[in-house]
Amino acid sequence: MSVGRDDAVNPLLDGLRIEPTPDPTTLVIFGASGDLTRRKLLPAIYQLARGQRLPAQFAVIGVARSAMSDDEFRNHLHASLKEFANLSAPDEVSTLLASRTTYVSGEMDDARLYQRLRSTLTQTGAPDGILFYLAVPPTVYGTVVKQLGAAELTASDAPARWRRITVEKPFGTDLASARQLNALLHQHLEERQIFRIDHYLGKETVQNLLVFRFGNGMFEPVWNRRYIDHVQITAAETVGVERRAAYYEGAGALRDMVQNHLMQLLALVAMEPPMAFAAENVRDRKLDVIVSAQPLLEENGSGANFVRAQYGAGWVSGAEVPAYRREDGVNPRSTTETYVALRILLDSWRWAGVPFYIRTGKRLPKRTTEIAIQFRRPPLHIFRSVSPTAIASNLLIINVQPDEGISIRFEAKLPATRMQLAPVMMNFRYGSAFGTPVPEAYETLLLDAMLGDPTLFARHDFVESSWALITPVLERWRASGQQDVPAYEAGEWGPRDADDMLAKDGRRWRTL
Repeated sequence: MSVGRDDAVNPLLDGLRIEPTPDPTTLVIFGASGDLTRRKLLPAIYQLARGQRLPAQFAVIGVARSAMSDDEFRNHLHASLKEFANLSAPDEVSTLLASRTTYVSGEMDDARLYQRLRSTLTQTGAPDGILFYLAVPPTVYGTVVKQLGAAELTASDAPARWRRITVEKPFGTDLASARQLNALLHQHLEERQIFRIDHYLGKETVQNLLVFRFGNGMFEPVWNRRYIDHVQITAAETVGVERRAAYYEGAGALRDMVQNHLMQLLALVAMEPPMAFAAENVRDRKLDVIVSAQPLLEENGSGANFVRAQYGAGWVSGAEVPAYRREDGVNPRSTTETYVALRILLDSWRWAGVPFYIRTGKRLPKRTTEIAIQFRRPPLHIFRSVSPTAIASNLLIINVQPDEGISIRFEAKLPATRMQLAPVMMNFRYGSAFGTPVPEAYETLLLDAMLGDPTLFARHDFVESSWALITPVLERWRASGQQDVPAYEAGEWGPRDADDMLAKDGRRWRTL
């Protein structure tokens, strides 16, 4: 879709790279009337079109249960762009995009829906390349894939006639269900056709981890147990369960955040250098990290490496909020965790003895996702006799969201006539450094799926290995029948047990 842009072009970026364009593509969105499509997918498609990143032959087919005409779905598109792409009125790009948009309604388990979809693909003269996007509840994934296979819509008999499918998380609820879903997908699709999406991997800062580590000669030599004391990965939210109680009650923080998002961050921080920046090289090295993780349950059955808790009533951002068990749709006796902290050790030459602490929770004081790498202190404090200030450990902070960037803390001399030290911060921010907007994660991931580049998507063995690590913890919690899940006050940084877990190692959580 070749449409001109009115926004200014940064001449410093001109000629730096040639942006690849996908082959002619039809994007088929299952769940086209849902929240994910409205909030993320349609705005991402618009921004790709506006940036001239879509092929000249591009079409969208929305599929959902809701009865809608083509024109009604096009109005749905414009309403989405008005709300989430700050488009006050249809422009040339959105009008052209709408003209290439059609809609098919029906039940996901009805074979006739897929025959209508096949007819629509033929009638609209849709391109041979088709990307199916499953923006539907996880319980429907299997149904859609089976029906697509039965309708012979997944077969690819030539390079130009490619078929790919994008699956949202959560991918399974434990190891057994993930294996079952993978087996079902592989009955109808080859692994190269499957793109398991994790929107964290589309974030610029997360992608930059590879460049930061392997594109700079000054960091990789110290990226090991000799220089790094420990790593903390934090994903904090100020919101509660909101309107997601029906989903969250069956998921909890461990399934919702750790198994996918935070395992991906752990892998990118700890992976060995790939032989080349190619999909399978990168994904092989990421898998090595998860496979090398020591079991979270110790041989004696101890749960010393993990903590769970549930938020109680409290104050967040100046507003009083209810306890989790008093939220709408939540079981008053719920044992679902809204906070989890893990201590992970890796059996690898690079990281032996270096703990990775992971925490995530709702109703915490601040919304942030960051990776903090704390380095070891200097072996000798030579300034002790002249400076009363204790030396702080050097710290490297990768800010994933909301302020994407990288910060480094190091010691410097205070301006004075005598020697006195103090920590200072050196900050890099994407928003100000390059003078261009940071693309939304879904823009990057949609484009890569159309290009057939799986680098930023989870492979089946990574998903299963991640579930293999945390499923014993889930089984431990389920078997315990524990009703009194430890509580933490809303607006605080989690339960005391999480602090104690680090205190036993002589460490403490970073204050954000």
